[in-house]
Amino acid sequence: MSVPVLTFFNNKGGVGKTSLVFHLAWMLSEMGKRVVAVDLDPQANLTSAFLSEEDLELLWDIDDTSRRTSTIYQCIRPLMETGDILVPQAQAISSRLHLVPGDLGLAGFEDFLSQEWPNALGSRNLYRPFRILSSFWQVAQMAAREHSADIILADVGPNLGAINRSALIGTDHVVIPLAADLFSLQGLRNLGPTLQAWRQEWKKRVDNWAAPAFALPAGSMQPVGYILMQHSERLSRPVKAYNKWADRIPATYQQAVLRDSVSAKGKPSDGNCLAKLKHYRSLVPMAQEVRKPIFRLSTADGAIGSHSYAVRDARTDFEALAVAILARIGPGPETS
Repeated sequence: MSVPVLTFFNNKGGVGKTSLVFHLAWMLSEMGKRVVAVDLDPQANLTSAFLSEEDLELLWDIDDTSRRTSTIYQCIRPLMETGDILVPQAQAISSRLHLVPGDLGLAGFEDFLSQEWPNALGSRNLYRPFRILSSFWQVAQMAAREHSADIILADVGPNLGAINRSALIGTDHVVIPLAADLFSLQGLRNLGPTLQAWRQEWKKRVDNWAAPAFALPAGSMQPVGYILMQHSERLSRPVKAYNKWADRIPATYQQAVLRDSVSAKGKPSDGNCLAKLKHYRSLVPMAQEVRKPIFRLSTADGAIGSHSYAVRDARTDFEALAVAILARIGPGPETS
């Protein structure tokens, strides 16, 4: 059995995706789950949310041989020559939360992945292309086994490139963070067909290797639902512009992601919406300074007065979201 991978994905940036992964990783660990977070975004924003600049300087020190497997890129870099995947040294964030850090060097792996994608449909030497294409999943599973994880959370960049394709073929469940705007709606229309194509193309490749020499991800990429981010409110009611786009998301998600037709009669159900999260603007800078999730801020961090109520509300919101996600993903699938 593999450890289930939950990836937060949107090909549009600026919707608060990395912050969402950061907070849910903390919340799930507080709820008793053992979590491994994996930063697969070449910008490494999730890593910088967890770790200080001093820690990052040590992690990315290529001359320090004792840290040669400290990031996701360092673990897979040997594949670009003649080596194999290295076991990661995940960073302990808490007793139940570990991080496989990102690395700006990961951007250089993009072309390498693109070249190996067609090779997985060949008739010989399939070990190497499959080892490379599944490398993110392999590293994540190594880290999960090392720390007896219950779940893996992956953060990826906002694009439809080869790095994200390899990240998604190693994904069991997908959550889509959205903003209520035209750009998110259009991105959703592109994302759904892309997930379907990647799922089918990966299955074709797996079927091409009749007797795999090692475990492969199933590449199921099952949609869990979407999260509406930066929920602006005025007098407890959404502003007009927000409402305009928010009303269009349920039907677009149902058509583009679930591939279900929408009846012309009445509005589609909003049952695929996992949560509508507020931005908590006043708490974000405070939380970033101390590298804590906003629901863990204390009076010592400056969360006093109205801020303390916002901290309490944030805890309620993220706990409800975590419960909703766990209820939908169920047990992890077996490997291929």
